[in-house]
Amino acid sequence: MLRRFCSYYRYYKGIFILDMAAALVSSLLSLVSPAIVRYILSSLLPAGAAREIAWLLAAILVIYAVQAGTTFIRIKWGHYLGVWMENRMRHELFSHLQELSFSYFDRTKTGTIMSRITNDLFNIAEVAHHCPEDFLISMATIIGAYALMFSFSWPLALVSVIPLPVMLVYGIIFNRYLKERNRAIRRTIAEVNVEAENSIQGIREVKSYSREKMQEERFDDTNTRLKTSREKMYHTMAEYQTGMGFMRDFYYFMTIAGGIVLIAAGRVAVYDLVTFLLYVSVVLPPIDRLINFTEQFTQGMASFERFTEILDIKPQIEDSPDAVPLEVTEGRIDFTDVSFSYDTDDGRSIVIDHLDLHIPGGIKAAFVGESGAGKSTIAALLGRFYERTAGSIMIDGTDIGSVTQKSLHEAIGFVQQSVFLFDASIRENLRYGKADATDEEMWEALANANLADFVSSLPDGLDTEVGERGTRLSGGQKQRLSIARIFLKNPRILVFDEATSALDTESEKLIQDAFDRLAEGRTSIVIAHRLSTVRDSDIIFVIEKGRVKESGTHQELMALGGAYCRLYSLRD
Repeated sequence: MLRRFCSYYRYYKGIFILDMAAALVSSLLSLVSPAIVRYILSSLLPAGAAREIAWLLAAILVIYAVQAGTTFIRIKWGHYLGVWMENRMRHELFSHLQELSFSYFDRTKTGTIMSRITNDLFNIAEVAHHCPEDFLISMATIIGAYALMFSFSWPLALVSVIPLPVMLVYGIIFNRYLKERNRAIRRTIAEVNVEAENSIQGIREVKSYSREKMQEERFDDTNTRLKTSREKMYHTMAEYQTGMGFMRDFYYFMTIAGGIVLIAAGRVAVYDLVTFLLYVSVVLPPIDRLINFTEQFTQGMASFERFTEILDIKPQIEDSPDAVPLEVTEGRIDFTDVSFSYDTDDGRSIVIDHLDLHIPGGIKAAFVGESGAGKSTIAALLGRFYERTAGSIMIDGTDIGSVTQKSLHEAIGFVQQSVFLFDASIRENLRYGKADATDEEMWEALANANLADFVSSLPDGLDTEVGERGTRLSGGQKQRLSIARIFLKNPRILVFDEATSALDTESEKLIQDAFDRLAEGRTSIVIAHRLSTVRDSDIIFVIEKGRVKESGTHQELMALGGAYCRLYSLRD
């Protein structure tokens, strides 16, 4: 895991070397000033060498200036290093998420994914910058300082080193407790985010059912647990900082007390005690860095592990090595002995069971049946959003498993019941259908979707913002905008998945008219609850428990008096 983390430094070797060099120079220079002070007090001051003293004091000022420069480099370019690594990792993570199959998003909460993209990657960036730098500065400063201190007075150095192991052990143990507290806080923050996200996204349902109070109570429960977690963390932090403060004072005390005793015994000069007190102030910050290093490194590695967990997830659906682009000529669709199932807590759930279904090219087909019969799943299998368990699915005689997913998705246009619009302008949403679409092409698509008059009446026209998930548009307007997007995409196969089931009659008529215009010359599949919308279909498939129960025209199925006739009489 550590090797994999360190591999990201190879992209920024120059800036990493600059940061480490600045850290090393800064730590080594911090050791020089006390040594200069000792030389002045022990040799130059008794000799009255004022000129030499002045030059050495000036040298100390130069050292401080150089340290200021190295500090600037460390803070600026060190943070740049962390930010650039974070940026690369976030790009990798987001790109990988785009490749994952629907099944991953079916079982993973959005809040969890967002936490990986934001919180975890921020922790990783902090580790990328601070940990190598802190470790190098700490080790170089502590080892260098004590090497000089032992050379000046090994008895006093032995006395002053006594508190160090105690401080390190105390700090590491308490940082472990702090880490556990922080983990509890992060878990609770994720729960708060999920609770808030659910409530905000479902605000219409909350208000329509008058469940504001219930949502407040649920949120308050999670929020209270977050408050309690933070209280525990700050209690532990207070104990830690109080103890560390005492030990810092004790460190000074041991050095002063040991120095006084050794001075009285004639073993140490006064200037050595002054020098050691200066070195104590040099050594204490690196000790803090080492203690923080252990906690930050552990936390960062945990975040990196969660980051790599997602990167290591392989898409369930991938192009075969010899995949070729799909070429649609007629638009003929054939499902032959197709099955599909997925794992549940109780075993395997069979959704599609040995399905045989054949749609000639260029016709309008319809799927009807009870909810849960498998109609939408058949459409999802056609788009290869889920992988069939068995059987073959072909378009114009070509198995969809042998073509690139990109070409397959470009060949099929989906109009869903629940339209998703991005929080952007009408223009930007339309360009999902065709990235380089001109304004003229967009207006033509809107006209074909019966939406041009509405958009032209808006003050900002194509630049009108639609709001999050298209909340500024009505259901019918969103559907027609999605149809306009399909006009721009210009696919050879259409899937119209219950897109009018929740709309009023007028909106349904406008959308049906737009869809009929869109379907001309294409193979189209309509999945509908309202059976009145599929009466003019060239062929109707009645789906029951993942199989075709009946098929034929409206008149043929009504004359048959079977499942379709029963559904038609119940729903229409």
